[in-house]
Amino acid sequence: MSTADTESHLRPSKQDVSITIGSVDIDPRAERTLVWKLDLRILPVLAIMYLFNSLDKSNLGNAKTAGLEETLSLKGNQYNLLLSIFFVPYVLTAPFLGLLGKKYGPNIVLPCMMLGFGVCTILVVAVFNFSGLFAIRWFLGMAESAFFPFYRRGELARRLAIFYAAQTIASAFSGLLAFGIFRIETGPLAPWRYLFLIEGAATILFALFALWYLPRSASEANFLTPEEKELAYLRLQIDSSSVVNEKLDIRDAFQVFKHGTSWVILGIQVCLGVPLQSVQLFLPVIIQRLGYSTVKTNLFTVAPNISGAAVLLILAFSSDWTRWRFPFITLGFLFTFMGFIIYATIDVQHDLHVAYFASFLMTWGTSAPSVLLDAWYNNNTANEGRRVVLTSIAVPLANLMGVVSSNIFRTQDAPKYFPALITTASFGGVGIILTLCLGLWMIADNKKRDRLQGVHVKAKDIPTEYLKDGPACDNFRWFY
Repeated sequence: MSTADTESHLRPSKQDVSITIGSVDIDPRAERTLVWKLDLRILPVLAIMYLFNSLDKSNLGNAKTAGLEETLSLKGNQYNLLLSIFFVPYVLTAPFLGLLGKKYGPNIVLPCMMLGFGVCTILVVAVFNFSGLFAIRWFLGMAESAFFPFYRRGELARRLAIFYAAQTIASAFSGLLAFGIFRIETGPLAPWRYLFLIEGAATILFALFALWYLPRSASEANFLTPEEKELAYLRLQIDSSSVVNEKLDIRDAFQVFKHGTSWVILGIQVCLGVPLQSVQLFLPVIIQRLGYSTVKTNLFTVAPNISGAAVLLILAFSSDWTRWRFPFITLGFLFTFMGFIIYATIDVQHDLHVAYFASFLMTWGTSAPSVLLDAWYNNNTANEGRRVVLTSIAVPLANLMGVVSSNIFRTQDAPKYFPALITTASFGGVGIILTLCLGLWMIADNKKRDRLQGVHVKAKDIPTEYLKDGPACDNFRWFY
């Protein structure tokens, strides 16, 4: 059979898609080969892109420990304002950038955004006052990025985990890089300026590479054979999207908010955003309270962040293996909740090792819920347009909570920051409650649907081609 015949045979027309796709048998060996190719060719590039994104976004905390405030003559809460302003343009522009990614492809939009935040990072080297850095942080917030999946629902969490583990590793690498750079005692620039110069230049170079390298989608990747491209299309049609590469319909896409679960997801994102941003922005400050020097403080952020990446991968792989989401999201929230409660209630100077262990708990529980929550609502949204809209609002909403995090760690509360620690723990506690309630409701609703239809099926048993209308469809089952 020729390539054209193969494509005609495998790719159904719009009229017979509901019949053909569900009956297609996929060769497990061919599918494993395809997934392995995607893992080797796509995932590392996306992970490195996000690593640079996290480096350029979070290095302000490292610079603070090396005298940034003194060099720029910052006063009062100006440092907190610099942290906060990043999240305002991010929230305003991210939904539109997400829609642009759907329209023009992530292979164009993501590298261009990466190029933007690389340039912004380098420009920090030329800043000499609060207003200059304030303006750069504004444009840096506009240059954020998002993730576009190439995988089935049951494969998504562990791939997202590898992708987002880059954020945690970036925090560790940032501390290690700062440890080395801050030992520079000669040269025309202050040591913290070299940090921005090196990270920004590397970001720009990799952005140019990504612009040349990334495919628009798995089914259009030039490193795949025609048969593999068809298989990539079919995999997403069967277990990811109701219609693969569907044309965006804005009116229909916003129908996702007609169901109450979308609003609960947004509530969980709010609860997640505060601890996530608190750890990312203030971990060097939290560890500095233990009494270490500037150089050692940045070095001692490495171990908590590396262990956080490891726990993230363990929870995500376990979630994909069990095909459960909400128990592992809850566990992540619990780690963070315990970490902040322990740190807030002990005598840090007297129980130095316990306090340092609490910083590990903080990192264990921040990245995992973010990854698994993204996978959770993506798994339950088969319509690509609705998925883009929900992601484009949910992810910025979590990042918007950085405004809260950056303003609760106030100078007047140093060095204990008790109000900030308790506020962060409280958001984590509410997140535990919301996640448990939503997960248990999904289980109950699946059982109710089974009783009404007189069958017993799971989400993985129903091809996503039938689920365009989401929960309004009788055959719909929650991926919990």
